[in-house]
Amino acid sequence: MSTAYEIVTESIIKQLESGVAPWRKPWRTETPANLVSKKEYRGINIFLLASQGYGSRHWITYRQAQALGGTVREGQHGCKVVFWKFGEYRRENQEKEETESHKAILLRYYIVFNLEQCDGIKSTDSVRVINPLEQCESIVKGMPNPPEFAQDARPCYWPSTDTVGMPASSAFHAVEEYYSTLFHEIAHSTGHPFRVGREGIMNHNPFGSEDYSKEELIAEMGAAMLCGAAGIESRTLVNSAAYLQTWINKLKSDSRLIVSAASQAQKAADYILGKAVAETDSETKGENECDTL
Repeated sequence: MSTAYEIVTESIIKQLESGVAPWRKPWRTETPANLVSKKEYRGINIFLLASQGYGSRHWITYRQAQALGGTVREGQHGCKVVFWKFGEYRRENQEKEETESHKAILLRYYIVFNLEQCDGIKSTDSVRVINPLEQCESIVKGMPNPPEFAQDARPCYWPSTDTVGMPASSAFHAVEEYYSTLFHEIAHSTGHPFRVGREGIMNHNPFGSEDYSKEELIAEMGAAMLCGAAGIESRTLVNSAAYLQTWINKLKSDSRLIVSAASQAQKAADYILGKAVAETDSETKGENECDTL
């Protein structure tokens, strides 16, 4: 039986094989959320849901649809979302001749349906009116404990001096491209020990190495989350065949990579947006609580 990691990774690989990187901000301005709990989905669930192409941001389980007096239309296929299940188990320690308690954290999944796949449920979707470019600048200026910024010929982040280098905005084809690139670099900067902190951020990781690849994925997904919050399209990536195949190969060799990177990207985006670290993600409920998510 496939693990939750393998199922999620397979879903992402299918999208890459179709020619689209699912972390290219594939959602509208508002992040996908559960209709009943009103909680926004987090981490990898954002990309799993938003890339489905529905216009409504709201999702529900089959039981939630029934409880609301509605139904999921016949023939509709739901989307898997993941959550962490926490438990304990006991194991005999032969050397100490005693029973020890251990905690277990397992990744599990359940199925949700978009509101557009249901009948008999009133839509609560509303149009969020914002000024995207003003929102972009507000995100950058509002970042707590920001790095230094410097003019540079290419976008980059120097951990040793905690500095983000960026060309002038006029050097980009569009101002949205400037901000999505800047979001990518400040996402890197959250890995500094002064902020969220990520293993390996202070070391020189050669191009193509495992640490380099994961950090790039974190920055790309974090930038996509910030683009979604600002209401602009992520333009930092080029969906070239070589680029997509590189990620397909990476994910096939490590089924845990995409889930782990998305979790770190969420922490990076939360930090930049000035959000307190959530006590648990919306996907950290137990399996018996899935219908209230």
